[in-house]
Amino acid sequence: MDQPEYRSYDAVGLAELVAKGEVSASELLEAAIARADAVGARINAIVRPMYEIARERARGELSGPFAGVPFLLKDLGQHYAGLPTSAGNRALARHPQPAHALVVQRWLDAGLVPFGKTNTPEFGAKGITEPEVFGPTRNPWDTTRTPGGSSGGSAAAVAAGIVPVAGASDGGGSIRIPAACCGLFGLKPGRGLLPDGPDVGERLHGAAVNGVVSRTVRDTAAMLDVLVGPDPGGPFPTPRPPESFAEVARRDPGRLRIGFATASPLGTPVDPQAVAAVEDAAALLDAAGHDVEPASTGVDERGLAKDFLTMWFAAVAAEVAEARAVTGCGVDAFELDTRIMAAVGRATSAPTYIAAHDRWNSHTRRLAAFHERYDLLLTPTLARPPVRIGELAAPEAVARASRVLLRAHAAGLLARTNVLDTLIDQNLSPVPYTQLANITGRPAMSVPLYRTPAGLPLGVQFVGPLGGEGRLLALAAQLEALRPWADREPPL
Repeated sequence: MDQPEYRSYDAVGLAELVAKGEVSASELLEAAIARADAVGARINAIVRPMYEIARERARGELSGPFAGVPFLLKDLGQHYAGLPTSAGNRALARHPQPAHALVVQRWLDAGLVPFGKTNTPEFGAKGITEPEVFGPTRNPWDTTRTPGGSSGGSAAAVAAGIVPVAGASDGGGSIRIPAACCGLFGLKPGRGLLPDGPDVGERLHGAAVNGVVSRTVRDTAAMLDVLVGPDPGGPFPTPRPPESFAEVARRDPGRLRIGFATASPLGTPVDPQAVAAVEDAAALLDAAGHDVEPASTGVDERGLAKDFLTMWFAAVAAEVAEARAVTGCGVDAFELDTRIMAAVGRATSAPTYIAAHDRWNSHTRRLAAFHERYDLLLTPTLARPPVRIGELAAPEAVARASRVLLRAHAAGLLARTNVLDTLIDQNLSPVPYTQLANITGRPAMSVPLYRTPAGLPLGVQFVGPLGGEGRLLALAAQLEALRPWADREPPL
């Protein structure tokens, strides 16, 4: 199979070829590896090749709905037994994991052939993928720009044609942001739908979930069918839905009521191209027969952002503490921004943290009231086109002030200085829309309907109600049919 032919198929299509005996798993794997080697130096998507492990697996007996399809795992939470999961951290990059993550085991049971792990920012804590230990991943559509984060390596690999679908996860937008940056489809499932074991019951109080980024809607739907199902050790029952997501995605979504908004929840600027992306999507939806109008969620989204960051910084502090405990590393094993976030997290009192977490309920109920009026919420996924590599690095003056405070063990002061405000505005203002679905546990997707005049992808986000994955997939499939995107290739 030559490269253009390989890249013309999605994962479902490749699996069908293997099932018919028209191509072998080994042939597909070598095509994927050849593409990875051809574009790897330009995008830096794969940070841990698993070529020989994959070759041995491809030569064996494989079964399942994706038997023989090459695949990539995200190097964050998606453990492969015997290999490190670095989480973008230099110390963890040398620490092998003892067992497969449950989602990885389900991918293996489905017959997929993982042959590498993809780049991610340290602990997945940013909407860009520029870890110091591995260097930045670059957007295949413009290698001076980010592919987003934290699933940036996976998104870059899919956009570049290395694989048609790859493992991802989303704790604050980390599936949808890179999908929007790279012209891909990205669905964040709702809370409790997919298992997260065996290391934890649910990450970030259920705000973080696993999933994939893909070129086609049907690949994501079929991947959900692979991943969903009960986890005997999990915190909630996760029964298999009565109908497959693949089947639901093939149905007409019906006439939907869709409310849209474009203003940044943080009150920060929104690029006219992000507004244009939503207006373009609204016009397409209107032409397809849906009812579309401006709307407000009623959620205190500035407050939600603060509550999200309270949890986020505390989670980073816990990640740093755990990494130090299991590896014996010192503080110099972590990036400056990570140390700042961890310091703020450690300085947050338990009552403050609990109060912030309790407010998740208020945010969720206000969004539920919105969904009583509207089937879906439409927003930009990004507030601006993908940022340039290095653009979000802390200014040197901020970095110097932060180092002084850290050396003085004055972590509590960070929460009361402009240093923290600067970091928040700088890092969240490009991606202010996605945290809403994480905090409320609602399913949400980024759909690649729009391109800027410069040809950069700029996805739009739809947020559904609890249990709304099927509705989102059905609408995405309808939009995909109206404005196909899967056959577009970047100029690599």
